[in-house]
Amino acid sequence: MSSHPYESLTPDVVLDALATVGLHGDGRLMALSSYENRVYLAHLEDGSAVVAKFYRPGRWSEAQILEEHAFAAELMAAEVPAVGPLVLQGATLHHHAGFAFSVSPRRGGRAPELDNDEVLEWIGRFLARIHTVGAARPFGHRGVIDLATFAIEPRDWLLAHHKVPLDVQSAWAAACQAAIDVITPHAEALRVEGSSGGLVRLHGDCHPGNILWTPEDQPGGGPHFVDLDDARMGPSVQDVWMLLSGDRAQRQRQLGALVDGYEQFREFDREALVLIEPLRTLRLIHYSAWLARRWDDPAFPAAFPWFGSSDYWQGQVQMLEEQMEAMQEPALVV
Repeated sequence: MSSHPYESLTPDVVLDALATVGLHGDGRLMALSSYENRVYLAHLEDGSAVVAKFYRPGRWSEAQILEEHAFAAELMAAEVPAVGPLVLQGATLHHHAGFAFSVSPRRGGRAPELDNDEVLEWIGRFLARIHTVGAARPFGHRGVIDLATFAIEPRDWLLAHHKVPLDVQSAWAAACQAAIDVITPHAEALRVEGSSGGLVRLHGDCHPGNILWTPEDQPGGGPHFVDLDDARMGPSVQDVWMLLSGDRAQRQRQLGALVDGYEQFREFDREALVLIEPLRTLRLIHYSAWLARRWDDPAFPAAFPWFGSSDYWQGQVQMLEEQMEAMQEPALVV
């Protein structure tokens, strides 16, 4: 008996799943970088290629997945370069051998050059257009990026399931609580704890790896936004902060370029800039719980062998302490 559902997702199962929606592979499959789901580049008998995504069992409900698909369709209808699933046999979500899956067109590209202000402005323009579509109506099923979901519940789960070694447990729990205490007034002021008022549908995981850049001299050149798997309700700045890196001066310049592009299409919420470091801290806490919850998936111990040791958790304590300092510094301005 398989210890994890993905162990039964063999190449034959992938090819058989594609065949159920009328796509016949030539036998060539390449696993693409994805830990939460299983994603494959599949070459077809007609010479084309598609990307097949098999959703992690038990993570999202069918209604939540279909909301992601509908959001992608809205973005594409608004001529935003998002990569959404194909409609095959009248549907975007399919089932085979106990797995839910979708099929998307293949899109190539490289990572965007985030040291180039023109590139950042271009990305900023499309982020504004994503958020304009996202503000048209709320998600009904996918939830909110908030303090409870991304910090309090993961913290409590990790402690209740004894995932933090005893020699560092007290220090980590204290650092977590101190960080939560710092975040709480920001969360309440900007309504990030769960209310959808003033929030928009977001990409949710808009790091550089989820933006594919194609040469500007090609048709449709520029950024393409992929992987809406983490789309949720949240403040617009969530899709901005993960594109900022380096020292404060570098992040300030990058933010300025992004906002210059953004405000060509939509007003940017400057009050939300105070949330950049709190949102970074939420992601830090949530990430540890995400790794721990996925540890029964054989891909995780192989990819993250450093996770779970006392050294790892001591490093998390240090990072949380650094984040508490960062959260108390003046926010970036534009």
